[in-house]
Amino acid sequence: MELVVSIGIGVLVGSGVWLLLRPRTFQVVIGLCLLSYAVNLFIFSTGGLRSGAAAILAPGEAGSLAQYADPVPQALVLTAIVIGFATTALLLVLLLAARGLTGTDHVDGRERGR
Repeated sequence: MELVVSIGIGVLVGSGVWLLLRPRTFQVVIGLCLLSYAVNLFIFSTGGLRSGAAAILAPGEAGSLAQYADPVPQALVLTAIVIGFATTALLLVLLLAARGLTGTDHVDGRERGR
């Protein structure tokens, strides 16, 4: 399972970096989203990949902490998802405003061949 998650993180990072280097602003925004998804998946995987493990200790039940999932990475990822959504919305609004002002969606403001 760890190998599949590691490969998924690597594919997301590689795709995100490739899209960040593209000349159009929408592709840059999508690249930033993919990078944030990769970071979220990495943070989530640091808590340990356990299926069926409870994240909250039952009252009066003391036992080995190895049978429980760590809730801190889950809370961090949930917060990062909300912040990433707000950032993406802001970037899309800026993209539309810049396209309206300049007439192009290139990162540097001018198209090749002009």
